Amino acid sequence: MTSYDLKRILAEELARVVPGDAGKRRTKFDYVLPGFGERIHPSGRKSYVLQRTIGGKQRLITIGDAAILSERIAKDVARRLILRIELGQNPADKKQRGKKTPTYASFLRHYWKVAAPTWKPSTLEIHDIYRRTHLEHAFAGKFIDEISHADAVRWHATLTRSAGPGAANRAMEILKAMFGKAEAWGYLPEHSNPLRGVKRNKGRKIERFLSHAEMGRLGEALSRHRAAKPNEVAVISLLALTGCRRGEILNLTWGEVQGRKLKLIDSKTGPRVVWLGKEARAIIDRLPRKGSHERVFQFDVLPVSAIEWFWRMLRVEAGIEDVRLHDLRHNYASLAARSSETLPMIAELLGHRDIRTTSQYAHLDDQYLVDASNATGANLMLKIGY
Repeated sequence: MTSYDLKRILAEELARVVPGDAGKRRTKFDYVLPGFGERIHPSGRKSYVLQRTIGGKQRLITIGDAAILSERIAKDVARRLILRIELGQNPADKKQRGKKTPTYASFLRHYWKVAAPTWKPSTLEIHDIYRRTHLEHAFAGKFIDEISHADAVRWHATLTRSAGPGAANRAMEILKAMFGKAEAWGYLPEHSNPLRGVKRNKGRKIERFLSHAEMGRLGEALSRHRAAKPNEVAVISLLALTGCRRGEILNLTWGEVQGRKLKLIDSKTGPRVVWLGKEARAIIDRLPRKGSHERVFQFDVLPVSAIEWFWRMLRVEAGIEDVRLHDLRHNYASLAARSSETLPMIAELLGHRDIRTTSQYAHLDDQYLVDASNATGANLMLKIGY
């Protein structure tokens, strides 16, 4: 603790007291309050002092002039000084932290600079959107070690209300990874990640299927836009016919198109093969072929933005406003389940590593269950003879 620190502490404590009558003057350290004493200067001026060991060194702290402070007040200040010193409180901490501990904003920039080159292009594209919209001003003005668990909980709750539960969860995972790196790089102590233990919002249950009528309306809507929006129509069609993820189709290169299969070099779960039905292959065959390293689908704007805008318009036109783009993948899995494909086979079709992930997709909607129940009941009644 420096003399600058001691002056700051002393100024804070003296600000709390009101000068009183001068008390009995002493020339030695007090027996009741160790370290407290009265110093007599050569000029005859007397002052109250406190002697303490700080950082392994003996320090003599001048409390104030004995002509202004009474002994009672000086001792009261001394006791509070002792308590603060023993608790390790230091008013220069924030000054030192400004030199060693980064602010949230500066560490976010540093983390992005280091981590971004390791992300896939599709991941970087999404993360950049979240950074601009949700992360840059999340904890404005705070140092990273000032952000508490309570701060993180409040931020996640606020973002859930403004951006939705899914966006809040995604943004939280990005920040959780960032604070994990802050620990690993020595900016924060271990186990201090403020995002650790923040409860994720419950995800939407995957229950949305397209009926035969809805799939028919979707197909008709796609057909009407084929001439004006050939890329958008082809992307949506392939998503519905292959069960691929959006990024797998948008980032598809001509070198990955090999006969009746897509040999994806780097999907979400690593390299994998997607087999194409004749309808899916026919869609690709109608597209102009380019170099093996060029993307199959090229847009004048960001591909994700182009597809999202088109899908929002298309689903209204088809009367399926509550269907997400990802539900096409879910619908593909349910169609496979209705065709009596096994879970391992469906997992292979979807590119899942864990079959437990597949199990949430491979179930039938209520109408199919009702139809199956009715068919079974009718057959049973027929057997009984009713």
